[in-house]
Formats: sequence, structure tokens, C-alpha cells
Amino acid sequence: MSAERDSSSDAAPDEGEPESAPQEVADGLDDESVADLLDDPLGAGRPSQLWYAPGAVINTGSLRGGQHLYSHGAPGDPGTRHVESHEGPISPEELLNAGAGFVAPDCFPAGLAALDTRLLFLAGEPGTGRRTTALNLLRRHRGGSMALRAVDSDVDLSSWRPTPGEARGYLVDGIPARHTLKAGVINNLRHRLADAEARMVIILPDDPGLIRDLERDLHLSPVRCDPPPPRQVFDARLADTVPGPDERNRLLANLEPGLLDELLLPGLVPAQVAELVAVVAGTADGGADASDIRQRLSFLAEEEVPDLLKKLLDDHDGLAFLLASCVFEGLDHRTVREEAERLLELADGRLHAVRQGRDEGQGAGQEEKTRPNPEFVFRRSMDDLLRTVRAHCAPKEIRSGARFNYAVEPVRFTRQGQAEAVLKYVWREYGQLSGLLTDWLSKVRSESELTQPVGRVMGLAATWGGGRSALRHIRELAESDLATSRAIAAYALGMAAEDSVLAGEVKYRLGEWSQLQSWQLRWTVAQACGTDFGASRPDRALQLLRRLTRGSDEGHEIVVGSAVRRALLALFREGHQISVFRHLSAWVDDESVGADFSLRMLPALLHTDPAWFGEQLVSEDEFAVRIVDLVRRMLNDDELFDPTMNAVIFWCRMVAWDERQRPAVEILLTALAADMEHGVLRLFVEIDRHEDIRLAGKGIARQALDSWRNDTPLHDSIRQPWRTS
Repeated sequence: MSAERDSSSDAAPDEGEPESAPQEVADGLDDESVADLLDDPLGAGRPSQLWYAPGAVINTGSLRGGQHLYSHGAPGDPGTRHVESHEGPISPEELLNAGAGFVAPDCFPAGLAALDTRLLFLAGEPGTGRRTTALNLLRRHRGGSMALRAVDSDVDLSSWRPTPGEARGYLVDGIPARHTLKAGVINNLRHRLADAEARMVIILPDDPGLIRDLERDLHLSPVRCDPPPPRQVFDARLADTVPGPDERNRLLANLEPGLLDELLLPGLVPAQVAELVAVVAGTADGGADASDIRQRLSFLAEEEVPDLLKKLLDDHDGLAFLLASCVFEGLDHRTVREEAERLLELADGRLHAVRQGRDEGQGAGQEEKTRPNPEFVFRRSMDDLLRTVRAHCAPKEIRSGARFNYAVEPVRFTRQGQAEAVLKYVWREYGQLSGLLTDWLSKVRSESELTQPVGRVMGLAATWGGGRSALRHIRELAESDLATSRAIAAYALGMAAEDSVLAGEVKYRLGEWSQLQSWQLRWTVAQACGTDFGASRPDRALQLLRRLTRGSDEGHEIVVGSAVRRALLALFREGHQISVFRHLSAWVDDESVGADFSLRMLPALLHTDPAWFGEQLVSEDEFAVRIVDLVRRMLNDDELFDPTMNAVIFWCRMVAWDERQRPAVEILLTALAADMEHGVLRLFVEIDRHEDIRLAGKGIARQALDSWRNDTPLHDSIRQPWRTS
């Protein structure tokens, strides 16, 4: 599963508002393309050749020079999106990243000793490597096992039980429900962990009051995680990033003398050291100028904010551009400037410059006085604005959209991390500004390149504000009739849930909203399940989506159902195929959640990732028989026949050029041929008549049809490989 991959789709269309373009599928097919293919089995109106190669490169002509192929989602892939698991299995990518260049802190032996009692409370400040240390402690105690699970921080420890299976290590990132933190509960938890031969680490914030309470009430001493010396962390991470000693020595020799000693101060935490390593390693291929490293590190950005704002408070158009640059850093400078102007107009004088005017009673010829001008529209040159907010336009980049490429000149701050530092400062220090920013950002255009960064900022704002009303501004967006505002709220909830304190409230609110009559709130819940929130908590997301599935095709339920379908597809693409298929398979037999809805989802899943279905069939895994049963059931349903047939034929066309996947299609068709009901018969007729002579399964379909027409037994070569229910 990829890290910064993006996972969620844009807003669904509401009355009077066009739908934003759906997010691209990992294999290059967006939702619209999938729908088109499912509705057009024979490819009418399209070229007869279909090249389907997710994650691969196809050369259809001569090749000169070299080419590079990256496995999407592999470590080091620049397009990878890292998602930390908060509930469910911890991904191998996260575990490998935690072990890469790891330096054991001084608390490591004490942590191992505490884990001998089955339960460890690990406390520390953010960025000190608490989670990385916890994962390495669990792996060390389990002999390097990769079978670790995350447990969300709102867990009720009095009723929690280890998950059946191979997992023997559990990580709780955040404070569990306080009412469960009692001595008796902890003792019982230790016994349950011992019975399962498991261990658990609970990560706590560095809160002296909380730690005193735990020591007093639970009779235990949390282990404090202080980071190892920055120089040790730097050396270890650089050695992992740049394995060759000669190349490392060359990189270090190019640095300004004394620079590392200046930057690697004792208070530097591992997260900041990792950033420094990334910048230094980037100088190897010319990606960064070694002389500019000092100015690019994010831990130097926050101290710049007060002085930067002091300079701009009377320069209202400069301030508007600063705020726009902070939210939309990385986008085209034309987009940033347009949003800054819209902010000034919306501010209605709150950010405008001064104007000349006469006081009442002054006659002609009297000297005009300077006064605020609420109607002033700034017109500053781009270079002046960029210099004012200490940003620059990066060189032109060619980016790829769903259907075409386009060029941008992105706005970048001189100091990395400046955008977040500015927004955090103004949100906390200037109370009246938060309402203005929320109003401004909630009305951005319905495009994913705008809604995702806005959602990120709104989610971060929940952590900046705090208190019992931390999510109030997000709820206002979630209740909007505008799909854009609701999409922003969904992204914001996913970002807010990254905070261990807010995660519990986010899950509580989503559970509450999923049961309300408000279609807007339920739509937002569905959309949030397709973001990082759902990707890191697939079981919780699927429980919420089940509540939202009411099986109605009337009114706004159509809009909510569309959001549920997109969320299920997003979870399926993110690597949670087993969880999604298991839940949908169960929903098919449960009329309370709408069996028709579940069945309509399955052709889309088959079209999205046929390779996973193929693995199940070839290896006769858990769902092999169920897949055949459901495909037969959908083929026999007149309403579902077309999308199911299209998905199967698409799979047959795809594997015609991949001999490794051909056996899976042949197993499916062979199993279907054992019972020639009307749906299977129609499918085989379409396959037999298909114009592509290389289409996989043609021979099976033709033999099955001949056997049916002549009322003769099936040939031994296409007999059913295993019995379906």
C-alpha cells in the first residue's frame, strides 16, 4: 500500500453543483472509465486493442535510450503515500521504515524489560521517535516478526481481547479511555496478553500530571522515551539512505564546514534529523544545493513567523497572498494569486489597504486624510508579492491529469514548513481570523488539487484550537449543501484523526453522524471512510459504511450511496481487499443493509483489481468458492448481467497478454460451465462471439456451449476444479 497516495475521491454532484473529477485509480482508470468499460462489453466506439498494464510500462514502438520503472507503493517511490495504521494490521512498509536507520535510545533496555511484564507504557514528546521505538521494541521481543497490529486509542481495555491469529504484538498510539485505566483492568489485561503470548505498547504524551496519575493509580512506572543524540541518528539514517561509504563521504565533504555541528544541536528530535538527512541526500543528484540546506529545514521556519507577520500586518494584500501561499503551497502561482484576491474581496475591508478621503464637514480644497479602504482591490506584481512573503516560483513542471498533461510553476516558500508554521500561528493568535479563513476556504472550486490541501489545513486547525469544540468548524463544513465543503470536511476529519487525542472524538462524531437523518453528514462520513482515516482503520470504516447503506434509490440516498461506493473502491485499492470483500459478501445475505447494493459493487471491484480475484481462485483461498457463487448469481440477475459480463470480458481481454493470470480466468469459466444457467449461457455466447481471437476463455466457452447444445457431458479438460456451494 502506498503512502501519500492519495486516496479519496472528490465530491459527488448535488443539486446545482457539478461533481468534481474523480480521483485516479492506481492502475490509471478513474471511476468514469470503469463505468464506461462495464457498460460497453465489446468496446464499441473504441480501438480494438486494449492495453491494460497496471504499474507496468508498454513499448509499442522502437525504444532509444533508457527507461525507468518504479513499482507503485514501493519504498522510495516518490508517489508513495505513507499511512500509519491506527487500527488493524501494521503494514510491512511502516515496519521496515521504522527499522531503517534506527538508533536505539537509552530507554530501549528498560522498554524490553517492561515488555517482559506483557505491557509497556512509553511516554515522550512528539517527534522524539516514540512510535518508531515502540515498533522496534515489539519486533525485537517477537524475534523480528512483522505480524503486529495497531489498536485505536479509544479502546476499552476492560473488554479488549487479543485478535485470533499470528499477531503477538499490539500498539496503542494515544491515551486509552481513562475509565479503563484501573489497576484491576491492567492486571486482567496482562493475563489476557500472557494467555495469547502477546505484548502491548501504549504510547503516551509527555504529560507529567498524567504520568503521576498512572504511577499512583496503576502502580507502574511509564518508560520515558528521550531521543538518542542527533549525530548518532544522522549517521545511522544517512548510512541507510546512502549505503555506499564513498558516496556518503563525498556528500559530507560538499557541505559547508561546521554546518552539521551547527544544525545537529542536542535538542533536535529524530523527525527533524530525518529531514536533514533527506535534504543532504538530495544533493547527490543535484536535487538540492548544499549551500542552501540551512534555509530549507522546517525546524527553522517557526521562529520566522512573528517577524514575518509583523512586517505584513499593515500590508494587507501581502498578508492575503501569504495566507493563500500557505494553504496552496505547491500549486501554480496563478491559482495562489486568484485565491488571495478572492480572500481580499470576501474580507470586505478586513484585509484591505488604506484610501484617501475627507471627513464630514470638510470643504473642497481641504487636505484628504488616509483611512481604511474596504473596497480596495490590490494589484501587486508577482515578483513583489513573492519577495514580500519570502517565496519563489519554482521552475516549470509538467504534471499529468486524468486525461491530459499540463504545466505549472509552483509557489514554494524559501523555508520548508513555513506554510504550516504561519497558519498555526495566526489561527491561535488572531481569533477573528479563523472564521474568515473557514469561510474563504470552504468555497474553493470543486477540484481535488484544491479540496485536499484545504482539508489538510482544516484538519490541522482542529489540533491547533483544541478544547471540546475542536471539530466545530469541521461540522459546519460537513453540514453544507455544497459537495466541495463536505469533501473538505472529510479530508479534514482524516487529518484530525492523525492526532491521538482527537482520534477518539473523530470516531465518535462519525459514528454519531452515520445514524442521523442528515444526508449531508452521512455523505461526509462515507467520504471520510475513503480517506486516510478509513485506510488506517478499515474495519471501523466498513462498519460505518454498513450503517450508511440503506438500499434506497430515492432522493439524496442516491448521493449518499454514490459516496459509499467510492469509499469502498478506495479501501479496496488501498490494499484492504480481504476486509472489503468479506464485508460485502456478508452484506449480500443481509437484507437489512441492501443486498442489491452489495451485488452492484462486486463488478466494480472485479474490474478494479482482477489480479486479487485471480490469486484467490488459483490458490483456492478463503473466497475462491464464494467468488464463483457471486459471479454466477450476478450473471443470473437481469439488472446485474451487463456490468458483470463486461467485467469478466474485460478480465479475459487483459489476461490474453499475461500468461501468468490466464489460469485464474480459466478456473472461473470452468467453474461456471458446470452449471449452464441462463446468465452463464449468455456470458459464454458473448465470449464465443467476441472478435478478439486471443480472448482468454474462448475455448472453454465454445466447448461448454457445444456440450449444452448436444446434451453431452463436459470434456475432462474443463471439468469443475472444485465444488461450489
